[in-house]
Amino acid sequence: MTYRIGVGAGFGDDRMDPAERLVADGELDALGFECLAERTIALAHAAMATGRKPGYDPRILRRLRGVLPSATAQGMKILTNAGAADPIGAARAARTLADELGVPDVVVAAVTGDDVLAQLSPDSEIAGTDQCLRDLGDRVLSANAYLGADGLVAALESGANVVIAGRVSDSALFAAPILHHYGWSLDDWGRVADCVLVGHLLECGGQLSGGYFADGDRKQVPGLATLGFPFADVELNGSATYSKVVGTGGLISHETVLEQLLYEVDDPRRYLTPDVVLDMSHATIEQLAEDTVSVSGARSAGRPDQLKVSVGVRDGFLSVAEIMYVGTGSLRRARLAAEIVTERWSVVHGRDPQEVRVDFVGHNAGRAWYQPEHEPPEVGLRFALRTFDKTVARLLVEETGALYTNGPFGGGGVTSRIRETVGLVSTFIDRDAVNSKMEIIR
Repeated sequence: MTYRIGVGAGFGDDRMDPAERLVADGELDALGFECLAERTIALAHAAMATGRKPGYDPRILRRLRGVLPSATAQGMKILTNAGAADPIGAARAARTLADELGVPDVVVAAVTGDDVLAQLSPDSEIAGTDQCLRDLGDRVLSANAYLGADGLVAALESGANVVIAGRVSDSALFAAPILHHYGWSLDDWGRVADCVLVGHLLECGGQLSGGYFADGDRKQVPGLATLGFPFADVELNGSATYSKVVGTGGLISHETVLEQLLYEVDDPRRYLTPDVVLDMSHATIEQLAEDTVSVSGARSAGRPDQLKVSVGVRDGFLSVAEIMYVGTGSLRRARLAAEIVTERWSVVHGRDPQEVRVDFVGHNAGRAWYQPEHEPPEVGLRFALRTFDKTVARLLVEETGALYTNGPFGGGGVTSRIRETVGLVSTFIDRDAVNSKMEIIR
Protein backbone atom coordinates (compact mmCIF):
# COMPACT_ATOMS: atom_id res chain seq x y z
CA MET A 1 0.00 0.00 0.00
CA THR A 2 1.22 3.47 -0.83
CA TYR A 3 0.81 6.60 1.28
CA ARG A 4 -1.06 9.42 -0.47
CA ILE A 5 -0.44 13.05 0.44
CA GLY A 6 -1.81 16.11 -1.32
CA VAL A 7 -1.27 19.85 -1.25
CA GLY A 8 -4.16 22.18 -0.45
CA ALA A 9 -2.35 25.51 -0.78
CA GLY A 10 0.98 26.61 -2.21
CA PHE A 11 0.94 30.09 -0.68
CA GLY A 12 -1.21 32.23 1.60
CA ASP A 13 -3.39 33.75 -1.13
CA ASP A 14 -4.05 30.44 -2.87
CA ARG A 15 -7.50 29.21 -3.89
CA MET A 16 -9.75 27.37 -1.46
CA ASP A 17 -11.67 25.00 -3.73
CA PRO A 18 -8.82 22.73 -4.96
CA ALA A 19 -8.23 21.48 -1.42
CA GLU A 20 -11.92 20.78 -0.97
CA ARG A 21 -11.95 18.76 -4.19
CA LEU A 22 -8.87 16.82 -3.08
CA VAL A 23 -10.44 15.95 0.26
CA ALA A 24 -13.73 14.97 -1.35
CA ASP A 25 -12.36 12.85 -4.20
CA GLY A 26 -8.63 12.35 -3.67
CA GLU A 27 -8.69 9.53 -1.10
CA LEU A 28 -5.82 11.20 0.75
CA ASP A 29 -4.00 10.09 3.86
CA ALA A 30 -2.63 13.57 4.54
CA LEU A 31 -2.98 17.13 3.28
CA GLY A 32 -0.53 20.01 3.56
CA PHE A 33 -1.36 23.70 3.46
CA GLU A 34 1.83 25.64 2.68
CA CYS A 35 0.97 29.27 3.45
CA LEU A 36 4.22 31.16 4.19
CA ALA A 37 6.35 33.16 1.78
CA GLU A 38 9.74 34.54 2.79
CA ARG A 39 8.46 37.79 4.30
CA THR A 40 5.10 36.52 5.53
CA ILE A 41 6.18 35.68 9.03
CA ALA A 42 7.90 39.05 9.51
CA LEU A 43 4.72 40.79 8.34
CA ALA A 44 2.77 38.64 10.81
CA HIS A 45 5.04 39.76 13.64
CA ALA A 46 4.51 43.38 12.61
CA ALA A 47 0.73 42.91 12.47
CA MET A 48 0.62 41.17 15.84
CA ALA A 49 2.69 43.95 17.41
CA THR A 50 -0.05 46.47 16.56
CA GLY A 51 -2.62 44.42 18.46
CA ARG A 52 -5.11 44.84 15.59
CA LYS A 53 -4.45 41.58 13.76
CA PRO A 54 -3.61 38.01 14.76
CA GLY A 55 -0.10 36.74 14.31
CA TYR A 56 -1.33 33.82 12.23
CA ASP A 57 -3.02 33.69 8.83
CA PRO A 58 -6.76 33.78 9.60
CA ARG A 59 -7.51 32.26 6.20
CA ILE A 60 -6.44 28.90 7.57
CA LEU A 61 -9.78 28.82 9.39
CA ARG A 62 -11.62 29.19 6.08
CA ARG A 63 -9.49 26.43 4.63
CA LEU A 64 -10.16 24.13 7.58
CA ARG A 65 -13.88 24.93 7.56
CA GLY A 66 -14.11 23.57 4.03
CA VAL A 67 -12.27 20.29 4.66
CA LEU A 68 -12.15 19.41 8.36
CA PRO A 69 -15.36 17.37 8.77
CA SER A 70 -14.69 15.21 5.72
CA ALA A 71 -10.97 14.91 6.41
CA THR A 72 -11.64 13.83 9.99
CA ALA A 73 -14.14 11.20 8.88
CA GLN A 74 -11.49 9.75 6.58
CA GLY A 75 -8.75 9.76 9.23
CA MET A 76 -6.75 12.30 7.25
CA LYS A 77 -3.86 14.28 8.76
CA ILE A 78 -3.65 18.03 8.06
CA LEU A 79 -0.44 20.01 8.44
CA THR A 80 0.18 23.71 7.85
CA ASN A 81 2.65 26.51 8.55
CA ALA A 82 -0.16 29.10 8.62
CA GLY A 83 0.56 29.60 12.32
CA ALA A 84 3.20 32.11 11.19
CA ALA A 85 4.15 34.25 14.22
CA ASP A 86 1.55 32.64 16.53
CA PRO A 87 1.09 28.90 15.99
CA ILE A 88 -0.48 28.46 19.41
CA GLY A 89 -3.07 31.15 18.72
CA ALA A 90 -3.87 29.53 15.37
CA ALA A 91 -4.16 26.10 16.98
CA ARG A 92 -6.55 27.43 19.62
CA ALA A 93 -8.69 28.99 16.91
CA ALA A 94 -8.66 25.69 15.01
CA ARG A 95 -9.67 23.84 18.18
CA THR A 96 -12.65 26.19 18.60
CA LEU A 97 -13.58 25.74 14.95
CA ALA A 98 -13.51 21.95 15.27
CA ASP A 99 -15.99 22.14 18.13
CA GLU A 100 -18.19 24.50 16.13
CA LEU A 101 -18.16 22.11 13.16
CA GLY A 102 -19.18 19.17 15.30
CA VAL A 103 -15.86 17.30 15.16
CA PRO A 104 -14.69 17.61 18.79
CA ASP A 105 -12.49 14.49 18.55
CA VAL A 106 -9.98 16.33 16.36
CA VAL A 107 -6.62 16.59 18.12
CA VAL A 108 -4.88 19.89 17.33
CA ALA A 109 -1.19 20.48 17.97
CA ALA A 110 1.01 23.56 17.69
CA VAL A 111 4.70 23.38 16.78
CA THR A 112 6.91 26.23 18.01
CA GLY A 113 10.57 26.95 18.60
CA ASP A 114 11.31 28.74 15.35
CA ASP A 115 11.30 32.18 17.01
CA VAL A 116 15.02 32.59 17.76
CA LEU A 117 15.25 36.36 18.19
CA ALA A 118 16.46 35.92 21.78
CA GLN A 119 19.05 33.33 20.80
CA LEU A 120 20.70 35.30 18.01
CA SER A 121 23.92 37.15 18.71
CA PRO A 122 24.13 40.79 17.58
CA ASP A 123 27.36 39.72 15.92
CA SER A 124 25.55 37.23 13.66
CA GLU A 125 26.63 37.89 10.09
CA ILE A 126 24.03 38.93 7.54
CA ALA A 127 24.30 36.54 4.61
CA GLY A 128 25.68 38.06 1.42
CA THR A 129 26.97 41.21 3.12
CA ASP A 130 29.84 42.37 5.30
CA GLN A 131 27.40 43.52 8.00
CA CYS A 132 26.09 41.91 11.16
CA LEU A 133 22.75 42.21 12.94
CA ARG A 134 24.18 44.85 15.27
CA ASP A 135 24.41 47.20 12.29
CA LEU A 136 20.61 47.13 11.90
CA GLY A 137 20.06 48.63 15.34
CA ASP A 138 16.43 48.81 16.41
CA ARG A 139 15.17 47.95 12.94
CA VAL A 140 15.19 44.21 13.72
CA LEU A 141 11.61 43.04 14.06
CA SER A 142 11.72 39.25 14.11
CA ALA A 143 13.97 36.25 13.61
CA ASN A 144 12.63 32.82 12.71
CA ALA A 145 14.69 29.74 12.00
CA TYR A 146 13.60 27.23 9.40
CA LEU A 147 12.67 24.16 11.40
CA GLY A 148 12.58 20.69 9.94
CA ALA A 149 10.17 17.80 10.29
CA ASP A 150 11.03 16.72 13.84
CA GLY A 151 8.41 18.80 15.68
CA LEU A 152 5.75 17.87 13.15
CA VAL A 153 6.55 14.18 13.49
CA ALA A 154 6.39 14.47 17.27
CA ALA A 155 2.93 16.01 17.00
CA LEU A 156 1.72 13.21 14.76
CA GLU A 157 3.18 10.61 17.12
CA SER A 158 1.17 12.24 19.91
CA GLY A 159 -2.03 11.59 17.99
CA ALA A 160 -2.59 15.00 16.38
CA ASN A 161 -4.94 15.16 13.41
CA VAL A 162 -4.22 18.83 12.71
CA VAL A 163 -0.70 20.23 13.15
CA ILE A 164 -0.11 23.98 12.94
CA ALA A 165 3.41 25.34 12.81
CA GLY A 166 5.21 28.59 12.18
CA ARG A 167 8.41 28.76 10.15
CA VAL A 168 9.10 25.18 9.16
CA SER A 169 10.57 24.43 5.78
CA ASP A 170 7.94 24.03 3.07
CA SER A 171 9.03 20.48 2.32
CA ALA A 172 8.81 19.43 5.99
CA LEU A 173 5.01 19.76 5.93
CA PHE A 174 4.88 16.87 3.50
CA ALA A 175 7.96 14.93 4.61
CA ALA A 176 6.75 14.63 8.22
CA PRO A 177 3.58 12.58 7.66
CA ILE A 178 5.44 10.24 5.29
CA LEU A 179 8.22 9.72 7.83
CA HIS A 180 5.65 9.15 10.55
CA HIS A 181 3.58 6.71 8.50
CA TYR A 182 6.49 4.49 7.51
CA GLY A 183 8.30 4.86 10.81
CA TRP A 184 11.46 6.14 9.17
CA SER A 185 14.02 7.77 11.42
CA LEU A 186 15.05 11.39 10.97
CA ASP A 187 18.62 10.07 11.06
CA ASP A 188 17.97 7.85 8.05
CA TRP A 189 19.06 10.60 5.68
CA GLY A 190 18.47 8.54 2.56
CA ARG A 191 14.80 8.08 3.44
CA VAL A 192 14.56 11.68 4.60
CA ALA A 193 15.90 12.73 1.19
CA ASP A 194 13.09 10.77 -0.49
CA CYS A 195 10.51 12.52 1.67
CA VAL A 196 11.99 15.99 1.20
CA LEU A 197 11.95 15.51 -2.56
CA VAL A 198 8.23 14.73 -2.37
CA GLY A 199 7.72 17.84 -0.27
CA HIS A 200 9.72 20.01 -2.66
CA LEU A 201 7.61 18.88 -5.61
CA LEU A 202 4.28 19.35 -3.82
CA GLU A 203 4.97 22.51 -1.84
CA CYS A 204 3.92 25.03 -4.53
CA GLY A 205 0.54 23.46 -5.23
CA GLY A 206 -0.75 24.34 -8.68
CA GLN A 207 2.73 24.99 -10.03
CA LEU A 208 3.28 21.24 -10.32
CA SER A 209 -0.01 20.74 -12.16
CA GLY A 210 0.77 23.36 -14.78
CA GLY A 211 -0.34 26.68 -13.33
CA TYR A 212 3.07 28.32 -13.44
CA PHE A 213 4.14 26.24 -16.43
CA ALA A 214 1.53 27.71 -18.79
CA ASP A 215 2.53 30.62 -21.01
CA GLY A 216 -0.54 30.81 -23.25
CA ASP A 217 1.54 30.09 -26.33
CA ARG A 218 4.09 27.31 -26.60
CA LYS A 219 3.20 25.66 -23.29
CA GLN A 220 -0.54 25.00 -23.35
CA VAL A 221 -2.30 23.77 -20.22
CA PRO A 222 -5.98 22.75 -20.31
CA GLY A 223 -8.57 23.82 -17.76
CA LEU A 224 -6.58 26.41 -15.84
CA ALA A 225 -9.76 27.89 -14.39
CA THR A 226 -10.41 24.59 -12.62
CA LEU A 227 -6.78 23.72 -11.91
CA GLY A 228 -6.47 20.58 -9.81
CA PHE A 229 -3.80 20.46 -7.13
CA PRO A 230 -1.48 17.45 -7.10
CA PHE A 231 -1.00 14.53 -4.76
CA ALA A 232 1.77 11.98 -4.41
CA ASP A 233 1.54 8.24 -3.86
CA VAL A 234 4.68 7.40 -1.89
CA GLU A 235 6.05 3.86 -2.00
CA LEU A 236 7.84 2.00 0.77
CA ASN A 237 11.04 2.31 -1.30
CA GLY A 238 10.78 6.12 -1.23
CA SER A 239 9.76 6.65 -4.85
CA ALA A 240 6.56 8.56 -5.58
CA THR A 241 3.98 8.92 -8.32
CA TYR A 242 2.31 12.30 -8.85
CA SER A 243 -1.18 12.85 -10.19
CA LYS A 244 -4.37 14.85 -9.62
CA VAL A 245 -8.08 14.16 -9.26
CA VAL A 246 -9.62 12.98 -12.53
CA GLY A 247 -11.74 15.69 -14.12
CA THR A 248 -9.83 18.64 -12.70
CA GLY A 249 -7.95 21.06 -14.93
CA GLY A 250 -4.22 21.31 -15.33
CA LEU A 251 -1.40 19.12 -16.53
CA ILE A 252 1.09 16.89 -14.77
CA SER A 253 3.84 15.96 -17.18
CA HIS A 254 7.56 15.34 -17.37
CA GLU A 255 7.99 19.04 -18.17
CA THR A 256 5.85 20.44 -15.33
CA VAL A 257 7.59 18.15 -12.85
CA LEU A 258 11.05 19.09 -14.12
CA GLU A 259 10.29 22.80 -13.81
CA GLN A 260 9.12 22.37 -10.21
CA LEU A 261 12.09 20.11 -9.43
CA LEU A 262 14.45 22.96 -10.27
CA TYR A 263 12.30 25.74 -8.81
CA GLU A 264 14.27 27.94 -6.36
CA VAL A 265 17.22 25.54 -6.53
CA ASP A 266 20.74 26.94 -6.96
CA ASP A 267 22.56 23.62 -7.01
CA PRO A 268 20.55 20.42 -7.67
CA ARG A 269 23.35 18.43 -6.03
CA ARG A 270 23.19 20.41 -2.78
CA TYR A 271 19.70 21.69 -2.08
CA LEU A 272 19.89 22.77 1.57
CA THR A 273 16.93 22.03 3.83
CA PRO A 274 16.79 21.72 7.63
CA ASP A 275 16.27 17.97 7.35
CA VAL A 276 18.83 17.01 4.71
CA VAL A 277 21.12 18.30 2.00
CA LEU A 278 19.19 16.96 -0.96
CA ASP A 279 21.02 15.69 -4.03
CA MET A 280 18.51 15.52 -6.87
CA SER A 281 21.07 15.24 -9.66
CA HIS A 282 20.28 11.54 -10.06
CA ALA A 283 16.51 11.91 -9.96
CA THR A 284 14.58 10.05 -12.64
CA ILE A 285 11.31 11.43 -14.04
CA GLU A 286 9.07 9.05 -15.95
CA GLN A 287 5.71 9.77 -17.57
CA LEU A 288 3.59 6.72 -16.75
CA ALA A 289 0.26 7.90 -18.18
CA GLU A 290 -1.71 11.06 -18.78
CA ASP A 291 -1.28 13.31 -15.71
CA THR A 292 0.71 10.59 -13.96
CA VAL A 293 4.46 10.96 -13.43
CA SER A 294 6.85 9.00 -11.22
CA VAL A 295 9.97 10.47 -9.62
CA SER A 296 12.71 8.53 -7.84
CA GLY A 297 16.44 8.73 -7.19
CA ALA A 298 16.75 11.28 -4.37
CA ARG A 299 20.03 11.10 -2.50
CA SER A 300 21.38 12.62 0.68
CA ALA A 301 24.52 14.72 0.87
CA GLY A 302 24.40 14.91 4.68
CA ARG A 303 22.59 17.42 6.82
CA PRO A 304 23.43 21.09 7.52
CA ASP A 305 25.03 21.94 10.86
CA GLN A 306 23.27 25.30 10.82
CA LEU A 307 19.73 26.46 10.14
CA LYS A 308 18.80 29.44 8.02
CA VAL A 309 17.15 32.29 9.90
CA SER A 310 14.88 34.85 8.25
CA VAL A 311 15.27 38.18 10.01
CA GLY A 312 12.49 40.71 9.50
CA VAL A 313 13.58 44.35 9.53
CA ARG A 314 11.63 47.58 9.52
CA ASP A 315 12.35 49.01 6.08
CA GLY A 316 10.74 52.42 6.13
CA PHE A 317 7.73 53.64 4.17
CA LEU A 318 6.62 53.13 0.60
CA SER A 319 4.66 56.05 -0.83
CA VAL A 320 2.89 55.63 -4.16
CA ALA A 321 0.68 58.27 -5.80
CA GLU A 322 -0.92 58.28 -9.24
CA ILE A 323 -2.93 60.71 -11.35
CA MET A 324 -4.56 59.94 -14.70
CA TYR A 325 -4.46 62.06 -17.86
CA VAL A 326 -6.95 61.20 -20.61
CA GLY A 327 -7.47 62.15 -24.23
CA THR A 328 -5.44 64.04 -26.81
CA GLY A 329 -2.06 65.08 -25.47
CA SER A 330 -2.34 62.88 -22.39
CA LEU A 331 1.30 61.81 -22.52
CA ARG A 332 2.48 65.39 -23.06
CA ARG A 333 0.45 66.61 -20.09
CA ALA A 334 1.63 63.73 -17.91
CA ARG A 335 5.23 64.62 -18.69
CA LEU A 336 4.60 68.27 -17.85
CA ALA A 337 3.05 67.24 -14.54
CA ALA A 338 6.08 65.11 -13.77
CA GLU A 339 8.35 68.07 -14.47
CA ILE A 340 6.33 70.24 -12.07
CA VAL A 341 6.55 67.78 -9.19
CA THR A 342 10.23 67.11 -9.84
CA GLU A 343 11.07 70.82 -9.84
CA ARG A 344 9.10 71.44 -6.64
CA TRP A 345 10.76 68.45 -5.01
CA SER A 346 14.12 70.12 -5.57
CA VAL A 347 13.46 73.86 -5.40
CA VAL A 348 10.64 74.08 -2.83
CA HIS A 349 11.44 71.09 -0.62
CA GLY A 350 15.21 70.94 -1.10
CA ARG A 351 15.29 67.23 -1.78
CA ASP A 352 16.98 65.09 -4.39
CA PRO A 353 14.59 64.48 -7.33
CA GLN A 354 16.38 61.18 -8.00
CA GLU A 355 14.80 59.64 -4.90
CA VAL A 356 11.37 59.74 -6.58
CA ARG A 357 10.62 57.17 -9.26
CA VAL A 358 8.43 58.41 -12.12
CA ASP A 359 6.51 56.09 -14.47
CA PHE A 360 4.10 56.79 -17.31
CA VAL A 361 1.72 53.85 -17.13
CA GLY A 362 0.05 53.20 -20.49
CA HIS A 363 2.88 54.64 -22.56
CA ASN A 364 4.30 51.82 -24.70
CA ALA A 365 1.98 49.47 -22.81
CA GLY A 366 2.13 46.82 -25.53
CA ARG A 367 -1.49 46.91 -26.66
CA ALA A 368 -1.87 45.19 -30.01
CA TRP A 369 -3.34 48.28 -31.68
CA TYR A 370 -0.85 50.74 -30.23
CA GLN A 371 1.73 52.34 -32.53
CA PRO A 372 4.62 54.33 -30.99
CA GLU A 373 3.96 57.32 -33.25
CA HIS A 374 0.38 57.58 -31.98
CA GLU A 375 -0.78 59.16 -28.74
CA PRO A 376 -1.98 56.71 -26.06
CA PRO A 377 -5.63 57.34 -25.06
CA GLU A 378 -4.71 57.66 -21.39
CA VAL A 379 -1.61 57.78 -19.23
CA GLY A 380 -1.25 57.13 -15.54
CA LEU A 381 1.48 59.29 -14.03
CA ARG A 382 2.83 57.36 -11.08
CA PHE A 383 5.30 58.55 -8.46
CA ALA A 384 6.92 56.17 -5.97
CA LEU A 385 9.27 56.79 -3.08
CA ARG A 386 10.91 54.77 -0.33
CA THR A 387 11.86 56.67 2.80
CA PHE A 388 12.30 56.25 6.54
CA ASP A 389 10.60 59.62 7.08
CA LYS A 390 6.80 59.38 7.03
CA THR A 391 6.54 63.16 6.60
CA VAL A 392 8.40 62.86 3.30
CA ALA A 393 6.12 59.99 2.27
CA ARG A 394 3.08 62.23 2.88
CA LEU A 395 4.71 65.06 0.96
CA LEU A 396 4.76 63.02 -2.25
CA VAL A 397 1.06 62.27 -1.89
CA GLU A 398 0.27 65.92 -1.28
CA GLU A 399 2.25 67.12 -4.29
CA THR A 400 0.47 64.63 -6.54
CA GLY A 401 -2.97 65.64 -5.29
CA ALA A 402 -2.16 69.32 -5.80
CA LEU A 403 -1.84 68.67 -9.55
CA TYR A 404 -5.63 68.72 -9.77
CA THR A 405 -5.59 72.53 -10.12
CA ASN A 406 -1.89 73.42 -10.08
CA GLY A 407 -0.75 71.41 -13.08
CA PRO A 408 -1.88 70.56 -16.61
CA PHE A 409 -5.58 70.35 -17.30
CA GLY A 410 -7.48 67.10 -17.50
CA GLY A 411 -5.88 65.30 -14.58
CA GLY A 412 -8.04 63.22 -12.28
CA GLY A 413 -8.56 59.98 -10.46
CA VAL A 414 -5.76 60.52 -7.96
CA THR A 415 -4.99 57.44 -5.90
CA SER A 416 -2.36 57.13 -3.21
CA ARG A 417 -1.16 54.90 -0.45
CA ILE A 418 1.53 54.97 2.20
CA ARG A 419 2.49 51.79 3.95
CA GLU A 420 5.20 50.76 6.33
CA THR A 421 7.37 48.11 4.75
CA VAL A 422 9.14 45.10 6.16
CA GLY A 423 12.37 43.87 4.63
CA LEU A 424 14.18 40.59 5.06
CA VAL A 425 17.77 39.54 5.62
CA SER A 426 19.15 36.11 6.38
CA THR A 427 21.60 34.73 8.86
CA PHE A 428 22.38 31.30 10.31
CA ILE A 429 22.23 29.69 13.72
CA ASP A 430 23.73 26.46 15.03
CA ARG A 431 21.28 23.60 14.89
CA ASP A 432 21.93 22.73 18.54
CA ALA A 433 20.76 26.20 19.62
CA VAL A 434 17.25 25.61 18.24
CA ASN A 435 14.69 23.28 19.77
CA SER A 436 11.29 22.67 18.22
CA LYS A 437 8.45 22.21 20.68
CA MET A 438 5.09 20.53 20.34
CA GLU A 439 1.98 21.29 22.35
CA ILE A 440 -1.42 19.60 22.17
CA ILE A 441 -4.17 22.23 22.36
CA ARG A 442 -7.10 21.10 24.52
